[in-house]
Amino acid sequence: MPHVLSLNVGSRAGCDQAEVGHTGIGKRPVTTPVEVRAPGPAGVGGSGLVGDHISDLRHHGGDHRAVYAYAREDLDGWAAELGRDLPPGLFGENLTTVGVDVSGARIGERWRVGDLVVQVTSPRIPCRTFAAVIGERGWVKAFTRRAAPGAYLRVVEPATIAAGDEVVVVHRPGHGVTVRTAFQALTLRPELLPDLLAAGDDLPEELRRRVGRRLPDPA
Repeated sequence: MPHVLSLNVGSRAGCDQAEVGHTGIGKRPVTTPVEVRAPGPAGVGGSGLVGDHISDLRHHGGDHRAVYAYAREDLDGWAAELGRDLPPGLFGENLTTVGVDVSGARIGERWRVGDLVVQVTSPRIPCRTFAAVIGERGWVKAFTRRAAPGAYLRVVEPATIAAGDEVVVVHRPGHGVTVRTAFQALTLRPELLPDLLAAGDDLPEELRRRVGRRLPDPA
């Protein structure tokens, strides 16, 4: 059964590599239920999980990046490659899932997690803060090549959730634009950028603007 293996929240910690001098990326599993709601617009709203700290509101948090999900299966793949344990929450994910193809989810896809309903919005793009936390040389390049970025989610129906809650796909759009496709288009394969527009209204406005800036001028 696809489910949330671990529910993770973070607290503020100093980080010299972070643009703002501190970070909330190193999240830890919690054993009690957590309220999840829409946090507010980007740049103002933080995490969708009550009690979860986000430092850099310019690049993280807000309604369309309210929750970050990453698959335990992908963590296990990295653990085998790196030869080290990767506990839930180390990648900064709020939801560590089992049985969910997170990076293969389509933009606009909706999941029910317990009583919570969330919608897949965009991939996570690695940064130097992430690299500093992981502590592996060439991490950003390696993460980018793997193209298993995990997914940001927006909150459609707020609720309180807990580890062990089932994850059910309640809506899958007809287009084929996945989180992985969007990630590749925004990183190593810009030739895929026009393909993202096939997601139509499912493509968040922020991502649509980003695509527009990267496309060549028709003139």
